Amino acid sequence: MKKLFRSETDRKVAGVVGGLAEYLNMDASLLRIITVILFICSTGVPVGLIYIIWIFVVPNEGDVK
Repeated sequence: MKKLFRSETDRKVAGVVGGLAEYLNMDASLLRIITVILFICSTGVPVGLIYIIWIFVVPNEGDVK
């Protein structure tokens, strides 16, 4: 079973998108572009709030393995 974690190797800010991309088996760059587009289209509040919550809720890669 796959585990969701924040990536330690594929991170730009906190590893949230890198970990989610690995979990979804997607390219991290594509997911980052989608995240930025959603951030802009939603005035930033919902996506930014989810991102910040995710930082505290989802464990680091080293804590999971």
